[in-house]
Amino acid sequence: MATVELTKDTFENTVLGDGIVLVDVWADWCGPCKMFAPIFDASSEENSDIVFGKLDSDAEPELSGALGIQAIPTLMVFRDGIGLFQQAGALPKPALDDLIAQARALDMDEVRAQVAAQGQGEQ
Repeated sequence: MATVELTKDTFENTVLGDGIVLVDVWADWCGPCKMFAPIFDASSEENSDIVFGKLDSDAEPELSGALGIQAIPTLMVFRDGIGLFQQAGALPKPALDDLIAQARALDMDEVRAQVAAQGQGEQ
């Protein structure tokens, strides 16, 4: 599956859906972003059941700010609408593959229970 462009209008609906969503926050002038792009794109072709989204931080500065993006590239992972991972820096392919495997292996019922418990603890 090809990567999809994410904007402030499409981001929320994309990441809040079912399944796994990987988001690459990037900019055209960013060297590490350009090095990571082919790895991200190849992984999107190998994992057709996952949504791979690209968010141009220059084109969407408000969204990038709302997400707390401080460095690019930043990779974000969501599953079933829950943010699981956010880290700045380009990943090598084996690390990206491992991250995808970890996201697939999660027991989402357990994750939802942990999120609910954290939410109750804040009240």
